[in-house]
Amino acid sequence: MTLPRQIDPDAVLFGAILRRERQARGWTLRKLAQRAGMNHQYLGVVEAGLNVPSLSLIMEVCEVLGADAGAMIREVAEARQKPKA
Repeated sequence: MTLPRQIDPDAVLFGAILRRERQARGWTLRKLAQRAGMNHQYLGVVEAGLNVPSLSLIMEVCEVLGADAGAMIREVAEARQKPKA
């Protein structure tokens, strides 16, 4: 797995949203990973914002969580529109 040279702010925000959604359900990383058929360490990297997730990963974890992928992506898009402090 290759980590990006620069931290991507969209990836960091998406990872935080994913963590929030997972924790809201009381799930561990291992539980989400097992249900999604993924590696829990990789999902930890995604949640930490250290890797830009693929569309297929986003769709899979949202489906497993029962989360609205569109709402999660909109949240990232809306954050991009806010003026930088």
